[in-house]
Amino acid sequence: KICEKLLVLTVATEETDGFLRFMRSADYFNYTVKVLGMGEAWKGGDVGRSIGGGQKVRLLKNAMEALADQEDLVVLSVDSYDLIFAGGPEEILRKFQQANHKVLFAAEGLVWPDKQLADKYPLVRTGKRYLNSGGIIGYAPYINRIVSQWNLHDNDDDQLFYTKIYLDPLQRESLNMTLDHKCQIFQNLNGAVDEVLLKFGTDRVRVRNTAYDSLPVVVHGNGNTKMYLNYLANYVPNAWNYEHGCSHCDDDVVDFSQLKVGEYPNVLVGVFIEQPTPFLPEFFQRLLTLDYPKDKLKLFVHNNEVYHEKHIQRFWEENRNVFNSFKVVGPEENLSQGEARNMAMDLCRQDATCDYYFSIDSDVMLTNRQTLKLLIEQNRKIIGPLVTRHGKLWSNFWGALSLDGYYARSEDYVDIVQRKRVGVWNIPYMAHVYLVKGSALRNELKERNYFVLEKLDPDMALCRNAREMGVFMYITNRHEFGRLISTANYNISHYNNDLWQIFENPVDWKEKYIHSNYTRIFTENYLEQPCPDVFWFPVFSEKACDELVEEMEHYGSWSGGKHQDKRIAGGYETVPTDDIHMKQIGFEKEWLHFIREFISPVTLKVFSGYYTKGYAIMNFVVKYTPERQAYLRPHHDSSTFTINIALNNKGIDFQGGGCRFHRYNCTIESPRKGWSFMHPGRLTHLHEGLPTTGGTRYIAVSFIDP
Repeated sequence: KICEKLLVLTVATEETDGFLRFMRSADYFNYTVKVLGMGEAWKGGDVGRSIGGGQKVRLLKNAMEALADQEDLVVLSVDSYDLIFAGGPEEILRKFQQANHKVLFAAEGLVWPDKQLADKYPLVRTGKRYLNSGGIIGYAPYINRIVSQWNLHDNDDDQLFYTKIYLDPLQRESLNMTLDHKCQIFQNLNGAVDEVLLKFGTDRVRVRNTAYDSLPVVVHGNGNTKMYLNYLANYVPNAWNYEHGCSHCDDDVVDFSQLKVGEYPNVLVGVFIEQPTPFLPEFFQRLLTLDYPKDKLKLFVHNNEVYHEKHIQRFWEENRNVFNSFKVVGPEENLSQGEARNMAMDLCRQDATCDYYFSIDSDVMLTNRQTLKLLIEQNRKIIGPLVTRHGKLWSNFWGALSLDGYYARSEDYVDIVQRKRVGVWNIPYMAHVYLVKGSALRNELKERNYFVLEKLDPDMALCRNAREMGVFMYITNRHEFGRLISTANYNISHYNNDLWQIFENPVDWKEKYIHSNYTRIFTENYLEQPCPDVFWFPVFSEKACDELVEEMEHYGSWSGGKHQDKRIAGGYETVPTDDIHMKQIGFEKEWLHFIREFISPVTLKVFSGYYTKGYAIMNFVVKYTPERQAYLRPHHDSSTFTINIALNNKGIDFQGGGCRFHRYNCTIESPRKGWSFMHPGRLTHLHEGLPTTGGTRYIAVSFIDP
């Protein structure tokens, strides 16, 4: 046999993300590729939606004239924007020879563009019956004889042209043409998504057609299967596998170590507060601690919530000179979410010095200070960091879309969210937080109003637009970046609303309200025993103490320390304090949960063998002042054990105070803010509250397991 050569011809008028991916897969297998039409205006119509594509045949016809007499040359003509190689040239040539024809077209199960031609196709017992022109392979003289018949317009249909030649029995015989009925070489995904599986090998990943048990070499995302091709191309041919993970993640990255700080890219940060959001001051704090020079950051904030104006005001007053610029658009502007997002993106689009646009919603808690650098480093047009709801599969991206354009779970979604597969993933939808190149906004995405499409929410509109422009969107889970806060049941009718978030957002609640040394109780015995069986340990942060006191003072109805008390069973309190019950401010459920989560583990540690139910009827904050109630006479608590948390500072907020345990003749006089005592209740620990001689002392008390 003559040693045959293979030449790949493809048409591409611009270097889209899809084209670059096609070339990467071709280079991986060392194909010889000749690109036709680069830089030429595309006049072939909107091929994805209607007929067209004749320009491809014209370009192919011109190219073939020079190759017409090379009898041993095999020409492979393929699309490039939505196509990848899964195998190499040797395999294609072998399979082409086995087919034993001079020209082989790709095949599919659907007739396009003229359904009436269906009956004219030769019958096949098994396999795909209809021609698809996205893939053609044949000897050069024969391909030339086909395309030299072209005399139509650039926007006429290429597939119809080839179909008519193929359906002519005389031409079919004289040109010795057939279709690749069983997808030995060409896999068209349209109508065949269910037949295709990923097959992981040691060095590379293949696509397997389960219907014909074939391993196609050319995979084509025709029709509406482009997103499915994107999914396959996250693996095929060598993008990711189980052995070495992600192999392209470090290709052409931006290397910050080569940049002086003054050369860092300029970033416009768009912050969107579209509904009441818990932990907003913490959100802004994290923005401030991003490891990126602040003079390279411009800040745009859209706030849609009157409730949050005070938080933004405070942040603005403290940091307005920290950033290169700081613009706030408030609720009075009455912008829709889509309009606000357009406005921010436009600010970057129109500013030639804006290198990147970083969009972040207020429900994203970025715990990774390097986030911005890590995203810029990946050097993609659009990329987002993976953020998820704590303990849930809910995240900021979708791995697939259903036919109506909404969420569908991709095969690998769970593995990506749980970081069992780590890499940079081409996905169809993302929201909440992402980075866009300024150059992409000024070129591919230059149309305004990206966030406004009827019936679609702004993020879906943006993603749909990007997909239609052929701009790939990526999510990276190569690092832990942070989490998504739940805003669903955020009640803003209290004074300090975040205190109530212990159920909805337990991680953020703990971070804000639990003492930073709390965990050391268990790792290094970080607690004290000032009196027999009285344990002293850190539990609340400064913030928790301050906000609980503010909450009580805001409520304001202190009991006055009277014996008559309607709030308790029996209506009589033998040793009354000047207090407010947690129940009165609607905090009982949250408080009992706090006891179970953070007090019970300590109880088990210090009173080992006693398993608390973590239940309490009496939960209250006491206020001691020399004017109203300064001290408490000796008494037993109606509890198995009691906790008593100091909510402010001795020597600063009050003088005096403390607790004396009579049975052990032991006194504790200098409580620490945020620290709790824990001591047995009704049997052994008779105690009294020592006089507060000045200022106001606050403590939080619970009688646990009454």
